[in-house]
Amino acid sequence: MGFMTIDGRKVEFTDEKNVLTVIRNAGIDIPTLCYHSELSTFGACRLCTVEDDRGRTFASCSEEPRDGMVIYTNSAKVRKNRKLIVELLLASHCRDCTTCRDSGECKLQELAHKLGVRDIRFENYKEEHEIDMSSPSIVRDPNKCILCGNCVRACEELQGIGVLGFVNRGTEAMVIPAFNKAIGTTECVNCGQCRVVCPTGAITIHSNRTDVWSALEDKNVRVVAQIAPSVRVAVGEHFGLPKGKSAIGQIVSALRKMGFDEVYDTNFSADLTIMEESAEFLQRVEKGGPFPLLTSCCPAWVKLITDQYKEFIPNVSTCRSPQGMMSAVIKEYFRDPENAKGKKTVVVSIMPCTAKKAEAARPNSVTKGERDTDIVITTTELIRMIKEYGLDLSKLEPEECDMPFGFGSGGGVIFGVTGGVTEAVLRRLAPDQAQESMQTIAQCGVRGEEGIKEFSVPYNGIDVKICVVSGLANARIVMDRVKNGEAQYHLIEVMACRRGCVMGGGQPVGAGPRTKAARAQGIYAADNESMIKKCDMNPLIQNLYNGFLKGKEHELLHNEFY
Repeated sequence: MGFMTIDGRKVEFTDEKNVLTVIRNAGIDIPTLCYHSELSTFGACRLCTVEDDRGRTFASCSEEPRDGMVIYTNSAKVRKNRKLIVELLLASHCRDCTTCRDSGECKLQELAHKLGVRDIRFENYKEEHEIDMSSPSIVRDPNKCILCGNCVRACEELQGIGVLGFVNRGTEAMVIPAFNKAIGTTECVNCGQCRVVCPTGAITIHSNRTDVWSALEDKNVRVVAQIAPSVRVAVGEHFGLPKGKSAIGQIVSALRKMGFDEVYDTNFSADLTIMEESAEFLQRVEKGGPFPLLTSCCPAWVKLITDQYKEFIPNVSTCRSPQGMMSAVIKEYFRDPENAKGKKTVVVSIMPCTAKKAEAARPNSVTKGERDTDIVITTTELIRMIKEYGLDLSKLEPEECDMPFGFGSGGGVIFGVTGGVTEAVLRRLAPDQAQESMQTIAQCGVRGEEGIKEFSVPYNGIDVKICVVSGLANARIVMDRVKNGEAQYHLIEVMACRRGCVMGGGQPVGAGPRTKAARAQGIYAADNESMIKKCDMNPLIQNLYNGFLKGKEHELLHNEFY
């Protein structure tokens, strides 16, 4: 424990890794562009510079706190330096702010306003580069890159992919994929975590909002929406609702007002996924493998396996993701002329995940020659559509999803957090949904935001070894251990994004520790409020299996990844 004086106030610190964290903990919001608590310290932007009592200025992100330090965060010298830094960044930056995809949410734009930068004294001599639209998930605009390195470090450190890197030096420096390839032709897994940490419009979501508006205007089209579990706990915060509070009822209301004909809950198909995946797991137990069974819900994780761990493709569950199952079931339901009523059906999937856009475009996301999911939009795109339509989500009366696919169990909603798929599988294998049984499962080691969780549970005389992973860099560690024979598991659950889908690449950015925790807590709160905890006790699921799904289970709910 130590003390430092910040702007004349004595502040205590303990194990904070840098001065910046101590300052922010003291309630002073120092601006940064290149600093993220989960990434290595880069110290490129220098906006977090402060002054000490000897007149020395330094970047607070890369300075360790020392007892007795005296810090000034807003001196004349500091203000002048920060303003000059932003001015120099803008001097070599594309300034089409009014038409930028990130306008209104750009940190550089926000800082320019905050620091009073009104005039740019320097000419922009940088060569203009082509915008990279090759990915179905993200858009790269090199003209808006400020060389903060956030995307490079996120791709390498959080995801272990390393698609992006620095080339050249000085004024010629750029961040690009190797050999200046288009991002869509690389081993990018479309997770969107580079977009989450980008402070400008250099990396943005590949938007499909226009496609949705066009479908809604077509009178010959039935537009059906499905809403993923973690979308409901991230939308509301943008409209002033408490962080992490489920806004599923208001989302349904907004979609109906915007013109959607049917609104379904992806929790329903999460239940379907567990029905099929648990059955597949039990079949493998009976046959003695192949183990480990690898979950298939996360498309970024599936792409990592199919690109870089091809020998494990037979281990990947053949189950489609909840998005894929729901879309296939919806399309099949409306193939019946009685249900179709002469209209074409367009399925719009609302997801927290940019990789779901790539999943929808995969060759195996097709049934009977027809694409299952027609359009995927992210939580961020949904927020923009609600605002474009002129609605205030916080003032809408909640409405229920439509039947027959509008209700899921608590096991379905927890898909939004790391460990949720595994917990839902364990619930399915449990003989009942008594509170004591559910609590025992929740406390077995499946919950928590750690990147790698290893535990075992007894089942029918077998000690089932399980590994739950979030973040693809952690997945690499686990898969390399399995590959080398250093670890054996029966089941491995992987979500590409740290903490799970609640922190997906399509979610609203700028989430701090409290927001991250609140989103996860919101998912568990929705589970707690659910009367039905197990997928097999969902009456809608039972009706589906006993109804039109009979004999079509494999066709609609499974696929191959070869």
